[in-house]
Amino acid sequence: MIGARASAVARKEFRQIARDGRTLFILLFIPVFFLLLFGYALSWDIRGVRLAVDDRDRTVDSRALVSAFVQSEYFTLANTIQSDEHLTRLMDTNAIRAALVIPSGYARDLTRGERVPVQVLLNGDNANTATTVMGYVNAVIEAESARRLSVASGGATVPVPILVEPRIWYNPQLRSALFLVPGLIAYIAMITAVISTSLSIVREKERGTIEQVRMAPLNAVSFIIGKTLPYLLISLVAELAIVGAAMWLFDLPMRGSWGVLLLALTLYLVGALGLGLLISSIADSQQVAFQVAMLASLLPTLLLSGFIFPIASMPQPLQTVTRIVPARYFLVALRGVMLKGSSLATIQDQLIALTVYAAAMIGLASIRLRRQWH
Repeated sequence: MIGARASAVARKEFRQIARDGRTLFILLFIPVFFLLLFGYALSWDIRGVRLAVDDRDRTVDSRALVSAFVQSEYFTLANTIQSDEHLTRLMDTNAIRAALVIPSGYARDLTRGERVPVQVLLNGDNANTATTVMGYVNAVIEAESARRLSVASGGATVPVPILVEPRIWYNPQLRSALFLVPGLIAYIAMITAVISTSLSIVREKERGTIEQVRMAPLNAVSFIIGKTLPYLLISLVAELAIVGAAMWLFDLPMRGSWGVLLLALTLYLVGALGLGLLISSIADSQQVAFQVAMLASLLPTLLLSGFIFPIASMPQPLQTVTRIVPARYFLVALRGVMLKGSSLATIQDQLIALTVYAAAMIGLASIRLRRQWH
């Protein structure tokens, strides 16, 4: 009897699920989506590391060393260094992740059987990436040294001919805190800002006060901006307090301008608040708004921003998706200002992207609300 009743309930539930396309879609698609997302995004491997070369020897042997780097699966020749200022600009703008400096006399010293040091400069703003790249450098150098290694008379081996002299920029000790704490700042700012505004409009819907707002002499854009300003001021105070706490507790440096940092933070928060308002204008309940806000802010910021997993290691389609994640641009700007002392001109591309995102979110929220009011 119990089995027959349970079977009847199960048949009814199957029919309801079949009629509810949304539930069926979530049950079948979401697991595959998460598998693909986590499977491709969660990777410490890096390929195509952008490398600049300063070949001061310009011989067949020095070009062979450069070729060993380029022909490996790890590095891509991105630039040729013209001067120290050029190298600094490439590093500051993240145009390269590493630089190889081959000294003059490289080929001559190798011919004499002497050990030759080559300098490798690494961008240390991402400690995990820098450590991985240093491992790649050592692998290439060891392979090139082994190719040149010869056996001397009497069976004695010649010492390894090529030595690596690494130098880490911006984070010489490769402290993980200098990499993780800026990411945490971006992560916390996005989640708190999106959730705070995602509940604001839907709360008025549930209380019925949205009808009073509709009758007031107020357009959708003014309403959205008015909703944003209080949360923006509160979020700015909170995030600046977090930055100050990070500097005090984790020795996070501040090598750039506070004004540039405040501008980047403001644009980032406006975009996050706009996303929350867009979600709030769509959702019908605070529970739904909270769930959508968590999904829209947590996963992209954690997985697709370069916070933990390098974007360069992701497949090209996923790298394209990361271009609509605001935390990607804010992290570059934040780490640039705090760790590198980047100027406004250096991070202007990131600021432009954040401005476009903020305008798009505020605009979409206003359009959505205007359609509801009419």
